[in-house]
Amino acid sequence: MHLTYRPEIDGLRAIAVLSVVLYHFGVPLLDGGFVGVDIFFVLSGFLIGGLLWKELRGTGRIALGRFYMRRIRRLLPAYFAMATVSAIAAWFILLPFEFREFGKSLIAATVWLSNVQFWREAGYFDIGADSKVLLHTWSLSVEEQFYVFLPLFLIVFAFLKSKVVGLLVLLWVASLAACIWLTPSDPVAAFFLFPFRAWELLTGVLLAIWMQNGARPKAAWLSWVGLALVLVSIFTIRSAGFPGWQALVPVIGTMLMLAGGDGKTPVNAVLSMKGPVFVGLISYSLYLWHWPVLVLSKYWRDGYASGLEAAAWLGLAVVLAILSWALVERPLRRAKGIKDKVFLGGALTAAGVMCVFGAFTFVRDGVPQRFNDDVRGHIAASADFLQDWSRCYVADDGPFAGVETCAIGPDGDPEVIIWGDSHLRALMDGLAVAADEAQTPGVIIWHAGCPALFSVTKAESAATPAQDLACLTANQQLRDGFGQVPSVERILLVGRWTYYAEGAGIGRDAENLVSLAPIGASVVEQSQVDLFNTALATTVAELSAHFEVHVMRQVPEVPFYSSRDVARGLAHGRLTPEDASRLFMVGEEELASRVMSSEMAFYPLKDAGAVTMIDPWPLLCPERCSVMHEGRPLYFDNNHLTNAGAMHLRPLFMPFLTGVPADG
Repeated sequence: MHLTYRPEIDGLRAIAVLSVVLYHFGVPLLDGGFVGVDIFFVLSGFLIGGLLWKELRGTGRIALGRFYMRRIRRLLPAYFAMATVSAIAAWFILLPFEFREFGKSLIAATVWLSNVQFWREAGYFDIGADSKVLLHTWSLSVEEQFYVFLPLFLIVFAFLKSKVVGLLVLLWVASLAACIWLTPSDPVAAFFLFPFRAWELLTGVLLAIWMQNGARPKAAWLSWVGLALVLVSIFTIRSAGFPGWQALVPVIGTMLMLAGGDGKTPVNAVLSMKGPVFVGLISYSLYLWHWPVLVLSKYWRDGYASGLEAAAWLGLAVVLAILSWALVERPLRRAKGIKDKVFLGGALTAAGVMCVFGAFTFVRDGVPQRFNDDVRGHIAASADFLQDWSRCYVADDGPFAGVETCAIGPDGDPEVIIWGDSHLRALMDGLAVAADEAQTPGVIIWHAGCPALFSVTKAESAATPAQDLACLTANQQLRDGFGQVPSVERILLVGRWTYYAEGAGIGRDAENLVSLAPIGASVVEQSQVDLFNTALATTVAELSAHFEVHVMRQVPEVPFYSSRDVARGLAHGRLTPEDASRLFMVGEEELASRVMSSEMAFYPLKDAGAVTMIDPWPLLCPERCSVMHEGRPLYFDNNHLTNAGAMHLRPLFMPFLTGVPADG
């Protein structure tokens, strides 16, 4: 059973895929180009929903086997071709940690769960999009989950006849409401997960049902308004706060274009021209190929030298898409000589091969043997930041309700608390081992980019407003809760103190800015350093009423080091060992100048006996400050230690954990 072919839908596909591809390749002005995915969602709902509804109305049933075989023939051959070529290229290009993650995403994409995987991975230390070769498959997984959900839903509720449409409307309302409600607090989940995107696909389904039930709008203005909304979305929508209510704009625009497309309009005439139709025909292959080409080429080249180079790689993506469409996608989709059972067996075999290869790369830790010895130390450092989260949880009640805490040491009421930012996370496993050795139960509380300070808010360029607010909320909760843990005797504060005192990173992350402000203040009259000093003094004074306060001196920053970038540079010949060695060190004068502002606040407190300082510098800078120690790097980037670095500092924490002074 088929629907009448409408060439303007292929033209609309062209708009969708070109907006996404050109946005990803950095074409200016297309700030909302990512909404092309939302256009695809509506189109998929319209076409697949219309097909299933027509079959259900005409025959009273849905042939699931035939439906899924059509989907398999349509989608899997081109996916397997892209995944195979991407895996081969990734073998030669990606570092082991990233190749290991590629293997995991290969499995997830093959079983239609990559959207769930990328949602779960999103976080402070997650590898960036610049190395996620299969990140784009998240939207394919959403669609494939829809292909599972919709026909089963229609079969189960077919006995309700006309009421099934009402149920679909209720699902549409619930999904949209959930998306709008969740986006401000958890935009990652709202972006990636099917329940919060289902309304976009259901928009297309409901439109198809409405039109099949007799509605045939002929007004040309529908197409014009729809096109205007789509173009406004592509040029003006921003990623902040997306999807949420903003996704309504491209979704409604697409719906209007489809509704008005049943008649002959100037918009339809343009979309039905050979050029847009051809781009629409190759849109699936182009979407599949453009992202791996972009990610792997930028990774290998360490970015593009010019717009001309970007255009050349984009051209390669288009060529691969055309070849994929002409040699794989279209022939196998139409290959009537290959029986369904044979085709299905081949697809399952290919899927098995993908999963086995993905498991191999994961189990073998990304196969580090692919690279030379002089690279492996930095490769190891680039992967040495995943901590043990098995004892971390968010309490529903108690003094730390709503705040994630991580237990360390033996079971029992905590005797110590360690509170800090991502520098504390970097130390977590070293502290955990030290707590076991000291037989001291404790709690780690960390929040990325969030200073362990009371009385101030922070606004950070590398964080969203929601994340800044979450920092303030957590600190307020801790401020109230610290007085309600009588078993705790000592607290240790850990942070990138100079970052908060100076208001900016250094070297590689100099563009990261953070500003402090008094809680509730509309005008900030103090300098950043003075605000930091005041907040620190207030925090120590309040904590001293409950605990013995210890503070860890910030680990030295090594401005231009990044284990990943050094490893990539050495692996791909962009850095010589001599060039790399110059990134490993920081001069004493530069370091002293950098930390002066924050340490001028700490040492008066130390001299007054208000805090006990833990100084990692003698262990990290025995002769000179370098990321290297006994031939291996102890830093992940220019200011975070690796787990090996945390283990190296482990002895420093014993006096704090045991309560016995170092000279006692």
